Amino acid sequence: MTDGRNRPAPRPPEGTPPPAELARQARAVLADAVRVARWAAADRDPGAGPLTGPARDRAAAALELTPGQVGAGWDRARLAGLVELHGDAVRPGWRLQAWDRDDSAVQRGWVALFDAWSLVHPAPEDVAAATVAEVVEAVPQVLSLLQLSAGPVLVPALLDLLQQRVAELHGERCEVPYGPHPERPEPLAVPPVPEPVDEALLPPLLDWALEGLAAVGALTLGEGQATLTPLGNWAVWVKLEQICVAAQSPAGNIEQSAQHMLRGCARLTPGPARAEYRAWLAARTVGSAVTELLAVARGEDALLRGLAFEALRVVGAPAEGEVRSAAAEPSLRPYALLWLAEYEGADPDDASEVLTREESTWLWVDTAAAVADHGESDLLVRHLESAVQGNVPALIDEVRAIGHPRTVQVLVALAAAHPDPALAKAVRRAAFQVHTGGS
Repeated sequence: MTDGRNRPAPRPPEGTPPPAELARQARAVLADAVRVARWAAADRDPGAGPLTGPARDRAAAALELTPGQVGAGWDRARLAGLVELHGDAVRPGWRLQAWDRDDSAVQRGWVALFDAWSLVHPAPEDVAAATVAEVVEAVPQVLSLLQLSAGPVLVPALLDLLQQRVAELHGERCEVPYGPHPERPEPLAVPPVPEPVDEALLPPLLDWALEGLAAVGALTLGEGQATLTPLGNWAVWVKLEQICVAAQSPAGNIEQSAQHMLRGCARLTPGPARAEYRAWLAARTVGSAVTELLAVARGEDALLRGLAFEALRVVGAPAEGEVRSAAAEPSLRPYALLWLAEYEGADPDDASEVLTREESTWLWVDTAAAVADHGESDLLVRHLESAVQGNVPALIDEVRAIGHPRTVQVLVALAAAHPDPALAKAVRRAAFQVHTGGS
């Protein structure tokens, strides 16, 4: 098997359950979230939007859950991409639609929840946010030890590692130039050095982190010890290897639906993908093909949305009328405007100039969602370079303002992937604020 770039795909650790079993375990962890998401998607009353107050009580009665369980399920459903809010309207996420038939979608939904464990299990309110952030940043090291141990690890050993890693992180932040510089007569200005973390806080914060990871099904807790679950072991391996678990691209898609054809072309290079599009289009009337491609573009999978418009570029002139109509739909507008600009002769490198800043930002988030769902983490980090804002603080401010339904998931995935600790912390804070509705 290859990973889509003609090199062998890394093999999971010995003893890792097969994908179907991992998906079964992920479905079990998210069972209540799926029930709540399906109820919320079916109940179109505007009050069901945020699922608070009367809406939460109705859901609790309908699902035979407590209001607290409904609230927890709702939060998990949003973080896992099972449900999305568009104003007051609830829409099922693409993962919810694929939940019963696509093990890959289930696994990715669980990984999104795993990445957001610190939002699922909020930190103690009496601990400074900077301290919590350093612990969250150190947790991957703890998870690596758990995976390498391939069995239970005593909490004192985990605490020792956490203390070491937090101290290392603090030391890295303190490594700033100061004092006289050979070329400068006066000392350099020194930014404030953060206070070291109070070591007395680390044992309860380790307990908090382990409880949060257990809450999302990544590990189990015993008397004074912790053990990665098969799901947790697999997730750590995925993070370490930075691979994509999406299905490999099959060849020959003429008889497939537009959705399956596009998914099959996802790992192809542009030339072979265009050949697949042409073959698929040749077997259909133009009108039906364009209608089917736009139906896929209206779905919740951002990767397929972008690929659908790539296929429409192969269609060319016969698709113009339908694409112009699609430009009136907010989620399709950036894609449609770019398609029309290129159709009318604009250089593809300059076509983005037809977009407003808000449309460009929406497209950036949508593309980031596609990368987070189907790409590797280094691609998500590199995607930062394509943002029109030019710097991360401005990007975060504008991303939060446009209200894309995948904003929290994109920010959580970016924070989990970015190698710069300070930037990752800022992005993680923004994700928390969007998730909680704070400023």
